[in-house]
Amino acid sequence: MTKFKQPTDKEWKQLYELAAELRKLAPWEWMEEAEFFGVKNPETDEIGFISIMGLLGEHLSMGVYRGAEGLYGYWNISDPATGLENNPLALFDVPQLQASFEDREQLEKQDRDVIKKLGLKFRGSQNYPLFRSIRPGFMPYFVDAAEARFLIYALQQTLETAPRIRDNENLLADPDEDMYLVRVSEKQGGKLVWQDEIMNIPPPEEFTVFVDAPKEIISELKNFPQQKGLILEIDFGYSPMPVREKNQRPFFPKILLITEASQGMIVAFELVKPEENPLKKNENIPYHLVENLRKLGVRPEEIRVQSEMLFEMLRSFTQQINIKLRQTDDLPAIETAKDEMFSFFGGGF
Repeated sequence: MTKFKQPTDKEWKQLYELAAELRKLAPWEWMEEAEFFGVKNPETDEIGFISIMGLLGEHLSMGVYRGAEGLYGYWNISDPATGLENNPLALFDVPQLQASFEDREQLEKQDRDVIKKLGLKFRGSQNYPLFRSIRPGFMPYFVDAAEARFLIYALQQTLETAPRIRDNENLLADPDEDMYLVRVSEKQGGKLVWQDEIMNIPPPEEFTVFVDAPKEIISELKNFPQQKGLILEIDFGYSPMPVREKNQRPFFPKILLITEASQGMIVAFELVKPEENPLKKNENIPYHLVENLRKLGVRPEEIRVQSEMLFEMLRSFTQQINIKLRQTDDLPAIETAKDEMFSFFGGGF
């Protein structure tokens, strides 16, 4: 886990001052949530895609969806077929920064301490700036120094760009063609000079993780007797209950769950901590899958999964050890096991 670096007092002050300007400007009065434009971070070249929320007055905020993964993650969770109604925890797979305006009661002690230290005063409903970071698999958390600076650039460019969008609705490019207005900068005389660019932002490359077991383990599993009628259901998804470790970013562990289909018995249950590097997510799942199959001592006749990710991960592996693999929307033993587990721990899934 990388060490958390707090923003400096100067960074905090600038962040709160810019947020106050945004609250006064109120761009949610004319901008809709899906009217994106980008801001290229001059320190890292990462593009943050700005979304202004609050048109209905319910939740006033500016989201910074990070990179193509964040942008297309937003489009994915906004789709009624794949979105939050079907999977509320999908929000926590979308990398983003948020600057929102809340009531005082919604701030944590650390937020109030920073405001007090800076000598700032806020009053009234939806007037207290709140800054949060969301990384895939992790709960919303305080922003670190680098994230604070990214938010500063995003706020500055939103204050400059949002009024222009109000005056010229054709300023934004066409997201249906994967084209976006992006604010980019270059240093001139020691200062950053910003300008508009229209950029093509294609969907991010998908990284598929495969079970690539050593030959000796493949041979071992192939030599296991195949138990006729044994069908396993396998699922890998978020636990609805977050885990908080001392002085660490709280996270939603993922659960690897294997059940026996006919009796509903839980064969394996493992909690897997998310990776901070999104490119490494799911890398350790093949190991856990193989080890749990080895513990069985027999080969099932069939394995059933629901997710495309697990199907692709297991396809070649199951062929090598002569097990039928089936993708299906119906995993009744998994659903029963989830309901029982999570109701036992105090909440439905």
